[in-house]
Amino acid sequence: MSRPVGFLVTLAVVVLLSACDDSKNRLSALSGPTMGTTWSVKYTGAPDEGVEALKADIEAALEQVNAQMSTYRPDSNLTRFNNAEPGTLMNLPADTVKVLLAAFSLSEQTGGAYDVTVGPLVNLWGFGPDADRFEPPESSEVEEARERVGWQKLLLSEQQLLQPGGVYVDLSSIAKGFAVDKIAGLLDSQGVNNYLVEVGGELRGKGAKPYKQPWRVAVERPIPGVREVEQVVDLKDMAVATSGDYRNFFESQGRLYSHTIDPRTGYPVEHQLASVSVLHKTAMMADGLATAMTVLGPEAGMAFAKDHELAVFFIVRTEKGVEELSTPAFDAIVEGK
Repeated sequence: MSRPVGFLVTLAVVVLLSACDDSKNRLSALSGPTMGTTWSVKYTGAPDEGVEALKADIEAALEQVNAQMSTYRPDSNLTRFNNAEPGTLMNLPADTVKVLLAAFSLSEQTGGAYDVTVGPLVNLWGFGPDADRFEPPESSEVEEARERVGWQKLLLSEQQLLQPGGVYVDLSSIAKGFAVDKIAGLLDSQGVNNYLVEVGGELRGKGAKPYKQPWRVAVERPIPGVREVEQVVDLKDMAVATSGDYRNFFESQGRLYSHTIDPRTGYPVEHQLASVSVLHKTAMMADGLATAMTVLGPEAGMAFAKDHELAVFFIVRTEKGVEELSTPAFDAIVEGK
């Protein structure tokens, strides 16, 4: 189900640089590596404590998220929990608890289509930190892994999480979004009111670019090896996340196996949803919802999105090519209503 850290979702940032000397209308940029991918911040104005201090704070915040929630680092809090003996109670940092509570809420709302304990299945299919694979596992292996999956197995009491035995938590479908929100909070605290934050393709924008131009992002056309724009969205004080199956998969005997694993079945999704983009006030929820919609598929995902008044844009494969589907909430945002 979940996206591995380092998976780049299908968004490209369209940025207009200004050569003006007016500091309020000068676009500045910071960037660096993180979580097996990259981060970037574009902003106008001057941080209260200076650029170097801001960059140091951003890097420290990202390191903190990585140290807590990475499944690729053997010393992270999450890895230590996943490797803990049955019956172990682990004290978790407040940020990890916040992400887990959001994940549990999504799991309950989607009937288990979203599930952060899907890690054993993700790893079995070759899309986690274990070695890649080039053929599907045996059905007996899938059933064995499914025995370890189920978000209800996790018992969280305040800041203590119980390891019941063999449960593997993977927060890669929501942690990058949380990291984006974390950086946005830092920028707010530094008096920066116009910015675009990106971590591994998850984005959140506030205010505007120089000369009141909107932060514009482009959703890519879901064609492997092709970089073409399908839809352009202005980020007006909101976040966007995209999940797709056309960049991370393997092929065996003429069949494609998506990296998105349905925790309810143990197998990669088989519907014709190529990609889904979610607009939300927070990047954390946009990130998790994008994965949830990918598991649900175009029909169930659309029904869920409408019921919850979510702004979602689907790209679906058909015999005639790709078809765009969007919710009323998405249309209202794009049309500026």
